[in-house]
Amino acid sequence: MNKLMITTAISASLVASAVQAQERIRWQIPMSFASTLTALGDTMPWVADQLRAVSGGNIDLRTAEPGAVVPALSIFENVSEGNIDAGYSWMGYEWGTVPAAALFGATPFGLESIEFLAWMTHHGGQELLEETFHPYNVHPVLCGTISPETAGWFRQEMNSPEDMQGLRFRAAGVGGEIFAEFGMSVTLLPGGELYQALETGNLDGTEFSLPTVDEQLGFYQVADYLYLPGWHQPSTNQFLYVNLDVWNGLEDQTRAMIETTCMAGNAFAIARAEALQGAVITSFEERGTNVRTYSDEQIAAFYEAAQTVLGRWSEQDEMFGKVYSSMMDFQAELRPWKEQGYLPRDWQSRISE
Repeated sequence: MNKLMITTAISASLVASAVQAQERIRWQIPMSFASTLTALGDTMPWVADQLRAVSGGNIDLRTAEPGAVVPALSIFENVSEGNIDAGYSWMGYEWGTVPAAALFGATPFGLESIEFLAWMTHHGGQELLEETFHPYNVHPVLCGTISPETAGWFRQEMNSPEDMQGLRFRAAGVGGEIFAEFGMSVTLLPGGELYQALETGNLDGTEFSLPTVDEQLGFYQVADYLYLPGWHQPSTNQFLYVNLDVWNGLEDQTRAMIETTCMAGNAFAIARAEALQGAVITSFEERGTNVRTYSDEQIAAFYEAAQTVLGRWSEQDEMFGKVYSSMMDFQAELRPWKEQGYLPRDWQSRISE
């Protein structure tokens, strides 16, 4: 055997030994969203694939479709109680139990995806996340952030805030409570039930996710009007919820691999989300959807209502107020850079006038 062959054999043996020495985990990961939903539901399966690859199969997270293991909107409760090791969901469905959770999932008029990542990693967000969830025996790992949601699909035109009075509308989190300020009857339904609810008239409108996801769910077939911008969810943030006792029992290497791969999942999700939305907005218009932008008057009314609701919750719940204050302090600190460092979003139309 020559020297090269010996060296190669030794290297292969060392790699095999390292893989063999690594902790082995097998978790089933129930999800709140179908794996077919672009950027929203397919991020966790991508993360699971990458984890299997980098760990040589030792970290095996097997995703399960909504409802296959536990109800789609009950990931937090089941992880907290130790019924499952981990699960994947948008953070906010549990806000009745953990009010501050809604802010980590999406803050109306708050941080956009890149800003949210900056706050989480460099301005105290991760520490506040753990302070919020560890008392419930849950350790969440940010594992997917995507672009703003659409701000509502409606069966009729919304010319003013008054037009919303009395409408039956699906919404989640703090945004849902803000919509209710306009006299809407707000309910929370899983994505898979929304098409039929719109088609039968049980709902007059809905918000759910990205334009690509809304297209996959067929909203354009049963609602004629699509409104933007997504003021109620400037970012949509998904988390891998891990039972805290299970998380603390992992080896440092395993925790690091999960955290690092989830950070890659954030990059995957936001890149995938941004790559696809322009074309689908155009396709909605080509198929007859009335794509509208809320007027300055409407956005001002939404903002005023948001301040009322967010202020009320900040007074009612100490942790909510602490998290919201931290987010808003960072948003204010960042504002000079955001306003002066970037071209205005409408710069092309400005210079062509």
